[in-house]
Amino acid sequence: MTLTPASSVDEIVACLQLLRNEANIAGMARFGIDTTTALGITTPQMQALVRQVKRDHRRALALWDTGLRDARMLAILTADPKVLSADEVRAWAGDFNSWEIVDTAADLFTETPYWRDLVAEFAADEREYVRRTAFAMIAGATVHNKDEPDRALLGYLPLIEKHATDPRNFVRKAVNWALRNIGKRNRTCHAPALALAEKLAASDDRTARWIGKDAVRELTSEKILKRLKP
Repeated sequence: MTLTPASSVDEIVACLQLLRNEANIAGMARFGIDTTTALGITTPQMQALVRQVKRDHRRALALWDTGLRDARMLAILTADPKVLSADEVRAWAGDFNSWEIVDTAADLFTETPYWRDLVAEFAADEREYVRRTAFAMIAGATVHNKDEPDRALLGYLPLIEKHATDPRNFVRKAVNWALRNIGKRNRTCHAPALALAEKLAASDDRTARWIGKDAVRELTSEKILKRLKP
């Protein structure tokens, strides 16, 4: 079934249903992905669908409202960050139930002009996947937002330190991810990030200690040090 930019939500959902793959669903579950509404669409299949339907923000919002994991992934990939409102971002974040949806959406969110305002808001939110979103946004922006000033990214280190004691799996991994990405960005960012990593590694808190030790291991690796040489 071939889709077009004019395809309706119902047509797209019907196509997704035809692509349902039980083996892929089982594989996703093994990686800690919530498969309650998953159809097991592969990444190449999803990329092909994106090329077929193109960007359509209103339709993306409707796809999200279906509640289907794969329809929501397609919604993220075809939404328009130029018109995506902060309230729409908040609504989507409130629906998050899986790390892979969070991490894909975080890249979309950091294309909006107001994403920085939401980082602190989401980090303060007690919901696991909303808080993860904050640190996934930092991690993603560090890599993809080339024009983001180093000082702005380094400004997130206190936020990373503040939430480094959150023991929940999908939060601690995102906090660690954000810290490592800042440290790997360039020489300017490396030293402050490494200093925080070493501080956390010496913490009495088990989660902070894990985050710190893992970050120190990568930021002092031969591969990273070689890449950051002048």
